[in-house]
Amino acid sequence: MTAFWALLAATLVFAVADWWAVYAGRRPVEYVLKPLTMVALIAAAVSLADPASEAARWWLVAGLVCSLAGDVFLMLDDLFVPGLASFLVGHLCYIAALINLGLEPLPTVLGVVAVVLCAGVVGRIVVQGATRTDRRLTVPVAAYITAISVMVAAAIGTVIPFAIAGALLFYLSDACIGWSRFVGDFPQSRMAIITTYHLGQVGLVLGLVVM
Repeated sequence: MTAFWALLAATLVFAVADWWAVYAGRRPVEYVLKPLTMVALIAAAVSLADPASEAARWWLVAGLVCSLAGDVFLMLDDLFVPGLASFLVGHLCYIAALINLGLEPLPTVLGVVAVVLCAGVVGRIVVQGATRTDRRLTVPVAAYITAISVMVAAAIGTVIPFAIAGALLFYLSDACIGWSRFVGDFPQSRMAIITTYHLGQVGLVLGLVVM
């Protein structure tokens, strides 16, 4: 457990440094710190001595690795779709992890209702924007929104506060990405995206910890 907390602390140090790099516009520094943050978080998840579910841990690790790949793709030019695909597969892994943590029926249903409403409003606008940008993006973006929405519903179904908070922050991060990319940019959008993304990933990992 000591190794876990030490690696989690390192994750947060790298994350905060990455936030500074984003704020200061230091792209070369950001390109080092963003992947490094995820590497530290993956190591933390692997090092956790007594997770709530061993199967959930390894599904979560698989999702984190996919997220790391997605981060790298999105930092490179013209690799948005491979990045999107990596994160989509990552969310499928997160869904499997959350299912292995156990879902309560009523909270899961409430989660489904909540994400359907959110996806029906914000998601629809983002998909329309993606279609206007490039019609070939319609299906990939819609599929991604569906996957992350199911992930959030599953997190709510676990009734684990950290998992729920992590999933919601991840959802918010991706909503900011979709809105800024396909609808209209807004002030400090990159800061909003990166902070909610890192905190969301940390929250999902903390969902493994038996409190």
